[in-house]
Amino acid sequence: MASLISARRVVVKIGSALLVDRGSGHLRQDWLTSLAQDIFWLKSYGISVVLVSSGSIALGRGVLKLPAHDLALEQSQAAAAVGQIRLARAYEEVLAPHGITTAQVLVTLEDSANRRRYLNSRATLEQLLSLGVVPIVNENDTVATDEIRFGDNDRLAAQIAVTVGADQLILLSDVDGFYSANPTEDSTATRFEVIDKITSEIEAMAGDAGSGLSKGGMKTKLMAAKTATAAGCAMAITEGSPHNPLKYLENGAAATWFTADTDPQLARKRWIAAMKPRGVLTLDAGAVAALMSGKSLLPAGIAAISGSFGRGDSVAIADASGHVLGHGLSRYTAQEARIIKGRKSQEIEALLGYPGRAALIHRDDMAL
Repeated sequence: MASLISARRVVVKIGSALLVDRGSGHLRQDWLTSLAQDIFWLKSYGISVVLVSSGSIALGRGVLKLPAHDLALEQSQAAAAVGQIRLARAYEEVLAPHGITTAQVLVTLEDSANRRRYLNSRATLEQLLSLGVVPIVNENDTVATDEIRFGDNDRLAAQIAVTVGADQLILLSDVDGFYSANPTEDSTATRFEVIDKITSEIEAMAGDAGSGLSKGGMKTKLMAAKTATAAGCAMAITEGSPHNPLKYLENGAAATWFTADTDPQLARKRWIAAMKPRGVLTLDAGAVAALMSGKSLLPAGIAAISGSFGRGDSVAIADASGHVLGHGLSRYTAQEARIIKGRKSQEIEALLGYPGRAALIHRDDMAL
């Protein structure tokens, strides 16, 4: 089983039932304070942390005196609008004493389905993490509709883990792992310590039981595990209700770990390499040498461009003799790339009329 302190980047999903007291509808302040201690502990090891937090609708519902169940879409959106600001403030207040800056990031399913939005989300999260910030991610329930929503934050957390290249995803839940049957209904149900492969038999064991405040059952957690592990990210399901739940997990708390057969960086490189290129970037000798030493591809190193591609599309990277060195995801369209090719990064704004990214292809978006 994995050790949290061996990770480079961890995504932690927090369910509504952990954050919000069912009876009063108020935030569980003591528990949240203990979670902040755990985040500080992880960051002391140089680990980047992203939180995917439910709770905005549950908090807002209590403030607005709305029913506990079966809210209309408009009521959910209103509750989210009221609760989200309280949720963000709560995280800010518990993490600030540890010297940790927080950021609120609201997303919808369209942000991962649309390549341009996906790249924008990824770039923003990467920049926040590079600055030591802990992003607090939630589905944008204020504007999301049934057609575009993730539907539960287990799947959202897995998507965020893929987006940021996390090597561990921790689902803090109201159950302590994946069981062969619903343990509240079947006394013979057993918990899996480790699952190396999600088989059809494993899928058949998943039920839909969830808490009164959360939407996700075991089926959604398995969907999350499939997404995460395919991208090289191990995933754990563990009960989050004890104080200091992450340290509790590190010290051997009951959990189910889903293993990944590769690491996030290698999985992403394989994905990029498998994409069909929409164009070719021909580099000068200096750019080739820079790429071979692990650098990003800057516009100044581009000698020629062929093909028609959009932002986020795959392009082949070739040397002057036409030898393909690898593939990468372009941060500019073909039209924009032709305008800035051979020019310095500081000239991009003047050439395009708006500020752009320094690299045409970032090294993390490249498979050589």
